[in-house]
Amino acid sequence: MPWKMERPMDQKIKLISCWLEGDKGISELAREFGVSRKTVYKWIDRYFIEGIRGLEERSRAAHNYPNITGKERIDCIIEYKLKHMKWGPKKIRNCLQRAYPGEKWPSASTIGIWLKKNELVKDRKKRRHVQRYQDHFIECTGPNDVWSADYKGQFYTRDGIVCYPLTITDNFSRYLLACNGLEGPRYMETRACFERVFREYGLPYAIRTDNGTPFAGTAIGGLSRLSIWWIKLGIIPERIDPGEPQQNGRHERFHRTLKESTVDPTIPNLSEQQSKFDFFRVEYNTERPHESIGMKRPVELFRKSNRSFPARIRSIEYPDDFVVRHVKRGGQIKFGNNLYFLSGLLARECVGLQEISDGLWQIYFGLHRLGYIDLHKNKVTKYLKKV
Repeated sequence: MPWKMERPMDQKIKLISCWLEGDKGISELAREFGVSRKTVYKWIDRYFIEGIRGLEERSRAAHNYPNITGKERIDCIIEYKLKHMKWGPKKIRNCLQRAYPGEKWPSASTIGIWLKKNELVKDRKKRRHVQRYQDHFIECTGPNDVWSADYKGQFYTRDGIVCYPLTITDNFSRYLLACNGLEGPRYMETRACFERVFREYGLPYAIRTDNGTPFAGTAIGGLSRLSIWWIKLGIIPERIDPGEPQQNGRHERFHRTLKESTVDPTIPNLSEQQSKFDFFRVEYNTERPHESIGMKRPVELFRKSNRSFPARIRSIEYPDDFVVRHVKRGGQIKFGNNLYFLSGLLARECVGLQEISDGLWQIYFGLHRLGYIDLHKNKVTKYLKKV
């Protein structure tokens, strides 16, 4: 029968005895004792070199550890980390290699292990990502079908104040609806700018943006306070995929033109920068011909929307086949004898639920799909898994 992992001494002695008697060959001994020919040769060699002691079981641990990090190296690594607490293993290793080129330093991963053992590494907070936009972009066939909005990269004026240009354009006519230099992409300032534009030009059917603040957030459906306001006005908040600026290519190309024409670090303050934006906006809309629209001027194609900004925002209405639920102050809804958390941003709002298969309900806020409630699993999911 085959030997166990730790072979008894008497089994080894019996193997040597059988071999010394000369009645059996190496292959036959290997079959009888359930080992390889190599093992048989190993025990015979050990017996002739060391005698019976050579048959004793030996530890398989390595006799030396060429890759072990010495105490002096560890102390040096820790010392460097204490001097530069914001540095990671790669930076520390690079600096140690330059400071002590004759030494063999461990890999960055090993340095990271030692830093973690000495509690010199803080665990990174798990970053919450914005939920991907689930619907198709609506077709742009006329003015005010789709607007695009974004904050162009910030820059400083000469007085040290940072300027964040908020730009809004009509995708069909290329008309520049607004270009306002704000001090940050904050909700209240952004909403105030959009409200001025809505009052002057009316409402579009959709506004296309990226996934940044304040257009999108980490709440279900990628909702933010700004996008909730848009939805209540009957505007679809379209969002491009992360890292795919070409999905809003018209607006991205416009930003390059804006930068070339208006951004100048010698401008003394935001007020004068805004004056430059205003001059550019008039020229861009009324004088500059655009190849993408047949060398016409945006003002020739743009017209105000027939959907005016309402004096009072009405409650969202849902189709008759929807089940309507009121969102509690904590962001939950009660459905099917269970509470389901959606988002605190939706507190006191109403959502619509539509059954799309047995026990699976799609959640809507206005025309915006948020996710799904699975009654079989009693959970809210953002996406349906592909079968």
